[in-house]
Amino acid sequence: MTVDHAKPAAVGADRPAVKRAPAPKARRRSDRDGKWWTPWLFLAPALILFVYFKFIPMITAVTMSFQDVQPYLGNQWVGGQNYSTVLGDEAFHSAIWHTVVIAIGQTAGSMIIGLALALLMEGQSKRLKFLRSAAFLPVVVPIAVVAELWRIMYHPTEDGMLNSILGLVGLGPSGFINDPDSSMISVIITGIWRGAPYDMMIFLAGLAGIDRGLYEAATVDGASRWRKILHVTLPGLRSVFSILFVLAAIRGLRVFTEVFLLTNGGPNGSTEVAMTLIYKLGLEQNRLGVGAAGAVLLFLATLVLTLFVQVLRRRRDA
Repeated sequence: MTVDHAKPAAVGADRPAVKRAPAPKARRRSDRDGKWWTPWLFLAPALILFVYFKFIPMITAVTMSFQDVQPYLGNQWVGGQNYSTVLGDEAFHSAIWHTVVIAIGQTAGSMIIGLALALLMEGQSKRLKFLRSAAFLPVVVPIAVVAELWRIMYHPTEDGMLNSILGLVGLGPSGFINDPDSSMISVIITGIWRGAPYDMMIFLAGLAGIDRGLYEAATVDGASRWRKILHVTLPGLRSVFSILFVLAAIRGLRVFTEVFLLTNGGPNGSTEVAMTLIYKLGLEQNRLGVGAAGAVLLFLATLVLTLFVQVLRRRRDA
C-alpha cells in the first residue's frame, strides 16, 4: 500500500488574508492633536501683553470718546458731543490737511527714491551688500535720534550745516523748520530720508521675483533700459506697490514723533498734524474725551484707507 507523504496544507491557507481595520479617525486625531495647546502656551506671554497694552487701551479709548473724562471725579456720558467738537474744530481740520500732505509727500518720495535705490543696488556683489546695509541704517536708528540729527542740520543760522551747503551754491540761508513756509517740506524730507531705505528693501525682494527671461526677451527686441523698467519691472512690482502704499500711507497718517521733536506743530501751527493735536488735547489741555474722539476718527480713516486699497487690489487681480 502506498503512503502519501505530502505535507498537510497549512491551517487556514485557503482562507483570504484578513485585513486589519483602520484605527478610528477620532483616535488618530487625538494622537496627533493631543497637545494642541502647546503652541498657544508659548504664545501666551506675548498675547497677554498684546491684549493688555493694545486691545484694552483701544476699548478704553472708544469708551472715553463718548464721555467727559474727569480724572478722580468720575466720567460723565456725553454721547457724540466729543465727536461734534472735533469735527467742528478748525484746528482739527488744519491738522488733518497737514497730515494728508505729509502722508502723500512721504509716501511718494519714499517709494520713488526707494525704487531708484533698489534698481541701483540690485545684484549679488559683496560691495552691493555693504551698500545696502549702509543705506538701511536710517531705518534701524531710533526716530528720536533721527529727529535730533535733522534738527541740528536744519539750524537756521548761516553757519548751520545745510545753510552752509546752500551758501556754496549762492543760495541764501533758510529757516527750514523755523519758517512757516518751509517747515512742512522740511518734515517731509526727514520722513523720506528715513522711509526710503525700508521701501528699498521691499523693492529688492520684489525685483528678485521677476522672471529674468522677460529681460532677456526685451533685450533681444532691442528695448532700452528705460523701456525694460517701464514694461517689465514696474508691471512685475504691482503687488509690491500696493503693499508699500498701504504701509507708507499708514505710516504717514500716524506721523507724530518726528513732528513732535522737530517742530511740535509749529511754527504758528504750520506743521500741526492729527497725532500732535490729539496729544495736546488729551495730555496738555486735559480734554481726554475730545482727544480720544480724535484718535478714534484717525483710526477709522486708516482702516477705511486700508480696506479701500485692498478692494481695489482684488478687483484688479480678478
